[in-house]
Formats: sequence, structure tokens, C-alpha cells
Amino acid sequence: MAENFTVDATLDVRGESCPYPELYTLEAIEKLEGGEILEVIADCPQSFINVPASCKRHGHEVLSKVKDGTTLYYYILVCK
Repeated sequence: MAENFTVDATLDVRGESCPYPELYTLEAIEKLEGGEILEVIADCPQSFINVPASCKRHGHEVLSKVKDGTTLYYYILVCK
């Protein structure tokens, strides 16, 4: 699913309901270095809004959001 970038880490939170995808994403970002890309895979419909919004609020860049059926993919550039 990744576009023209290399994914450094993947977080699969399928089966988790909000707010957990958002919280787990922020925890995963903390473990990465600036410039790395986190792929988040989720299936909670509300996370399609919450995860990218939370990442932006914390100063990270959402490179891409992809919906494939009921699965959602986010590609987040860690900015530290």
C-alpha cells in the first residue's frame, strides 16, 4: 500500500476501537526518529478522522490516507 516512500515501521491496530488507534499511533511515533515513516493500519471508521488530526496537532505530517474496503492505511512522517 505504500506509495513513493519507504515505511520504517508498521502499527496494526485493526480490531481496536477509538480512541485506541489514535493513542497507539502517538505511542508508536514516540519510538521513531524524525524523518521516519509510520504506516498505521486500522479498521475503526472514526480513526479515519481522528488519527490524522491527532498526528497533525502533534506536529507530524500525514503523507497519505488510503481506504481499502473497511481497512484504513495512514502514512505518517515523524517530525521531531
